[in-house]
Amino acid sequence: MSTWRLKAGKQKQKHKLWAPPVVVSFFIKERMKSFKTVIYDCDGVIFDSFEANLAFYNKIMEMLGKPPLNRSDETLMRVLHTFASQEVLRHIFPDETNWRAAMGCIAAVNYRELVPLKRMEDGFRDTIETLIGSVGLAICTNRATSMDAVMEAFDLGRYFGIVMTALKVTNPKPHPEPLLKVLAHYRIAPCEALFVGDSDLDRQAAEAAGVPFVAYKADLPGLAHIDRHQDILPLVFQCKERLPAAFP
Repeated sequence: MSTWRLKAGKQKQKHKLWAPPVVVSFFIKERMKSFKTVIYDCDGVIFDSFEANLAFYNKIMEMLGKPPLNRSDETLMRVLHTFASQEVLRHIFPDETNWRAAMGCIAAVNYRELVPLKRMEDGFRDTIETLIGSVGLAICTNRATSMDAVMEAFDLGRYFGIVMTALKVTNPKPHPEPLLKVLAHYRIAPCEALFVGDSDLDRQAAEAAGVPFVAYKADLPGLAHIDRHQDILPLVFQCKERLPAAFP
């Protein structure tokens, strides 16, 4: 049996609840009972999308007669997997003319051909199967035109009440607009949702919207840090008695 590791020292050894390794801020413990919606980022959280994203932008580079992107450029790779397409291409092509030419190539890329390069994170589907019916579920991503193909390929549409993409907002993450639209959809207060993300862009959006942030496989400040998707279940269900039998 695992120990629920609260950040308040005296509580660490006292409470033996069912819980994977999750670190939770003690001051917000009493508010956990009111969580009504779990919001997920897409790339880096639901999927390992590194190869698919790199292939997408390399297709654009090929259309423009440019060499492939340097995958060893850490800054470029971070931008590529975090920001919306127009910001990524702005980073690659600071010149306005080249940027517009690159933007014009997006529609010519058939993202469905790249979907097989994506890998769903272990435990994600089992976790949302457990959560559905108990809380609302949503996705908040800076993906744009490719998101429909991803949802269809992995049969995810039936789980999520709303999927916010960069096409549906004026200001994508790190602006809070996408998260605020999810809150409006479910008619809940910011403190009644959790946002699971893996980047500082996600954290900034959550902070600006007032939504508690759960860092997934990332060393970022937030309500909790989790390394497996099922680690979020104790935050929602609170005690072993309320957890489904599939998660002993």
